[in-house]
Amino acid sequence: MVSKVILPVRSGRILQEQRTFHMRVILYTGKGGVGKTSVAAATALRSAELGYKTIIISTDAAHSLSDSVDIPLGAEATPIAPNLWGQETDINFTIEKYWGTIGDWLRALMAWRGMDEVLAEEMAVLPGMEELANLLYIINYYDNKEHDVIVVDCAPTGETLRLLSFPEVMHWWMQKMFPLERRAANIVRPILRPLLDIPFPDDKVFDSVQNLFKQLDRMRELLTNPDISSVRLVMNPEKMVIKEAQRTYTYLNLYGYFTDLVVCNRVIRDDMDGHYFDTWKKNQAGYLQMIDDAFNPIPSLKVPLFDREVVGLPMLKRVADALFEDKDPTKVFFHGQTHDIQKVKGRYVLSVPLPFASKEQIGLTRSDSELVVQVGSYRRNFLLPRKLAATPVKEARFEEDVLKISFEEEKRKK
Repeated sequence: MVSKVILPVRSGRILQEQRTFHMRVILYTGKGGVGKTSVAAATALRSAELGYKTIIISTDAAHSLSDSVDIPLGAEATPIAPNLWGQETDINFTIEKYWGTIGDWLRALMAWRGMDEVLAEEMAVLPGMEELANLLYIINYYDNKEHDVIVVDCAPTGETLRLLSFPEVMHWWMQKMFPLERRAANIVRPILRPLLDIPFPDDKVFDSVQNLFKQLDRMRELLTNPDISSVRLVMNPEKMVIKEAQRTYTYLNLYGYFTDLVVCNRVIRDDMDGHYFDTWKKNQAGYLQMIDDAFNPIPSLKVPLFDREVVGLPMLKRVADALFEDKDPTKVFFHGQTHDIQKVKGRYVLSVPLPFASKEQIGLTRSDSELVVQVGSYRRNFLLPRKLAATPVKEARFEEDVLKISFEEEKRKK
């Protein structure tokens, strides 16, 4: 969605910046306890103050968004302030609303196995369905075009990485396994159903699954579009937190997601005096420099440690003022590529930035038109363009945080 907006007057400075605005999806993640929800909620509040119709969605199973805004939120969009709505996702509500056909079949299958009705209801929520539910909410709001900005308060980093890797994992399953399973079901269903009275999935179930995964393909396309979507890392100036943020940034690059901003929360203020605070200031100064050095050229913004708990809209407004000052929080703060393919001296080279990774962590395997890059326990399948699908890999080098995979030179036609 594209619209013209005029930003209002703030803090005595005129922000009449008339520009073309593209719908934005902003995802906040970080280690548990860093204040991610407060930063996400403050971003959404400032976005709404600037006139953008904004919705903030919490995908964390342990929801704290309601506590942050100090307003009860539910499984559907709830008004928080002018131009601002909030939602805490609920898997059971989503199953009923978006994939009742699949849920009905799963419950029937569980009941056939002898489970009672209540247990069958619970067991119908299979691993991975919660991630799928949260992704569906994002694509649904994007398609409805009722909001200008979607802010996602993601779960802590481990769960977020599972959320963002889900479309790619399911894409592989749909490409490789789903057609085989559907054909097999069509063959055995008329034979075994009369004999065993098993609730085999019918075409409606398979069609529902196929439709869901089509939406996942669109979801990946949406979240990897740097003009629309970006991830923002929230951290505290502490060594362990920074290290986890670095690893998260590496994995985001691996999956093709763009990070446009780093937010450092709970920074000791200059006016906080005393020996206790002096020691903290000295330690934090070193870690703040570490953050700037590690994530450069991605910009970093800071939020001070406040004198009270950040709860309620007035305190979130203070966070927004300190964090963004007169900046528009919906702008893309940094553009950067996650991988590219270039032709160098007659040979194609695939470059994948993997900041903070080490050579020992990286693995590389090849299967036909797929190239699998693994960093630690995370992996990504690169579907090679047709021109490289049959071209052997010549070598792989890891230089200056970039994995460079070279392919054999093209054979010249005689």
